[in-house]
Amino acid sequence: MREEKDYLGKVEIEDDKLYGISSYRACKLFPETGEKFDERFIWAYFMIKKAAATLNKELGYIDSNIADAIISACDEWKTLKDHIIVDPLSGGAGTSVNMNINEVIANRASQLLNKEIGYVKPIEHVNLHQSTNDTFVTAGKIAIIVRLRELIDQIINLQEIIQTKEKEFYRIRKVGRTQLMDGPPIMLGQEFGAWADALARDRWRLNKVEERIRNVNIGGTAIGTGIGAPKNYVLKIVNVLRETCNVKIAKADNLIDATQNMDVFSEIHGLLKALSVNLYKISNDIRLLGSGPNTSVGELILPKVQIGSSIMPGKNNPVVPEYVMQISLVVFSHDSLINHASALGNLELNQFSPLIVHYALKSINLLKNACHSLSKYIENIKANEERCRENLEKSISNLTPLINIFGYNEVAQAVKESNYDVDKAIKLLSEKFSISVEDIKKKINPDNLTKLGF
Repeated sequence: MREEKDYLGKVEIEDDKLYGISSYRACKLFPETGEKFDERFIWAYFMIKKAAATLNKELGYIDSNIADAIISACDEWKTLKDHIIVDPLSGGAGTSVNMNINEVIANRASQLLNKEIGYVKPIEHVNLHQSTNDTFVTAGKIAIIVRLRELIDQIINLQEIIQTKEKEFYRIRKVGRTQLMDGPPIMLGQEFGAWADALARDRWRLNKVEERIRNVNIGGTAIGTGIGAPKNYVLKIVNVLRETCNVKIAKADNLIDATQNMDVFSEIHGLLKALSVNLYKISNDIRLLGSGPNTSVGELILPKVQIGSSIMPGKNNPVVPEYVMQISLVVFSHDSLINHASALGNLELNQFSPLIVHYALKSINLLKNACHSLSKYIENIKANEERCRENLEKSISNLTPLINIFGYNEVAQAVKESNYDVDKAIKLLSEKFSISVEDIKKKINPDNLTKLGF
């Protein structure tokens, strides 16, 4: 055991632990919730510390040997991340995790220099010219940029698979439905095409939002004024960090604004919510089109991916669409959480930045998994062409074009008198208006009804 102290007192820490007294106190104050920081967030934070050490060495603010040891320790982030023990849901606007990272890097740097733990200082060396308030938010933005790109790749893949199905099913005519009731005919491929276009909008929106999230407040230190950091450091740190992490970031025009206002996170998550809305809709449509399959719609043949029931043999449930819908519901709740937390910041700082960053990243990862699972599922969906044809032939909405010939009320009356039987309704109209059944059926040919404007 080793003894560490701060102005609050002393604690004993196991010799093999690289975290220090601040991390120890944080874990006592904020017990584990089961939440874990996103790995890319941890990586981004280590890259910030590496960039700071690199620049401080260049500018002569830190001993070169200590700076080199810090830089080497930061490059070991994959190993050292297991020593980041602070829970994401901790108080202090992220101070606990910043100190946890500072301590781990400092102690590892001490080892690399063959010195006792404590030789390299967490604050005086690793945290030099930084604050939690500029490092935490900057790490969050870098991590979100990286994760957003991964999510966009999954959206592209899902969109392309749906477009493949659009082409495969384009000639299959079926009944359309409005408010779950029979509507005019539509091509099965047209339904898939509408889903693909919705995802194309999500893809475009998420691509564009990176323009705003790449503006970071690193160098602004505590409240965006750069207090405690020399001017030459403030002016150069963004460029050094950009090269270090290879992510296109830029110095915010107003570091005070970028430190205290979290609206960009709310904006980003609003777009994640919009994606969730579309994924929910697509998944629910798949459930409905595959429902039954023998006693309901049954127009899609859903993949058999697992046993559907522990008591009903042979049952096949739409488990992947339901998984995606559950993910969407979680993201909806995260959106409300992030909006409230972003609004609740006070004056020069948002004290809830750990919650905002954590749940934004969590939503991105959940949606990435949802898109991946749904892609694999849709790839194996088949069309039940016979059921599509049967349902279409029974639909009374096929008579919709006839209102231009006989009038709305006359067609409605024929439907009522025929007890919603399509053939009987056509026969009644034929007899009343002395037009052959064949001529009337030509007017409601499904080949024409699925074309824009008929």
